[in-house]
Amino acid sequence: MSEGLVLPDSGTRRTTTAAAGLLVLVTAVWGSTFIIIKDVVRTLPVPDFLALRFLVAAAVMVPVFWRPLRRLSRRSALRGLALGAVYGLAQVLQTFGLAHTSAAVSGFVTGMYVVLTPVLGAVLLGQRAPASTWFAVGLSTAGLGVLALNGFAVGTGELLVLGSAFLYALHIVALGLWSGAQEALGLATIQMVAIAGLCTISALPHGIELPSTAGAWAAVFYTAIVAGAFTLIAQTWAQAHLPATRAAVIMTLEPVFAALFAVLLGGEQLTARMLVGGLLVLAAMYVVELTPGRPSAPRATRRRLRGSRAAPRSPDPAG
Repeated sequence: MSEGLVLPDSGTRRTTTAAAGLLVLVTAVWGSTFIIIKDVVRTLPVPDFLALRFLVAAAVMVPVFWRPLRRLSRRSALRGLALGAVYGLAQVLQTFGLAHTSAAVSGFVTGMYVVLTPVLGAVLLGQRAPASTWFAVGLSTAGLGVLALNGFAVGTGELLVLGSAFLYALHIVALGLWSGAQEALGLATIQMVAIAGLCTISALPHGIELPSTAGAWAAVFYTAIVAGAFTLIAQTWAQAHLPATRAAVIMTLEPVFAALFAVLLGGEQLTARMLVGGLLVLAAMYVVELTPGRPSAPRATRRRLRGSRAAPRSPDPAG
């Protein structure tokens, strides 16, 4: 195996199950933020909220995880900065796209990363997802459509959000390739630094406005520490043990949890659309969990494995 390459499905069954469960918890936390953020951005501009959220997260993570951060190799540090830049740019594109389309359509288009993830895995890494995974991708996409869509047209907002979905998929694929359980804390921390930097730059042209109420500050700290720092650490660790497409399918539970919290805490009515869409997404998750399959190894790895079988056994300094 080439240096730095981590195949995310190489862990034990127990570890991969724990990783999948942790990702479900991550999506539940993300889903809980919708109703919170909806209230905050009524009084605080969205770019300012994102900048504050990720600045607070970075300010907490850097001193707490300073030692793991310092232990990162130069290669891992550069990879972490690249991952954070991709994720941060996705946040910015999604935010500006939301200004030109509805939240429901934005949620659906963003969720298209579940389709783009196996496509990018195949194009960039030569990984072929099993048929059961593609079936799960179709189920989750249908579920997102039922949950979110009530009419659809392509405009500037939709294109910006689609760009963010592409970047989220790229982040999932690259994180699955580069993350390792031993360096999850350091890698997550340096990603957060890059995310905070990009979101701050996007908010600087008009200056960063601070929250004016204690409730708004509480929302900033919750989304920064729980829905920011914790979830990024958890996702980074979990994707060291899961194939990227499997992780993407699990993460489509986010809008399901968002709808659940909207009903329980936001006073919204439970509708047939919510039930059908949520059940489709849940069915997709069960498909990838019950028949996870193993994606094929990247092309370069397959070539090397074939070569190692054909050649006489000898020390390999690059192994």
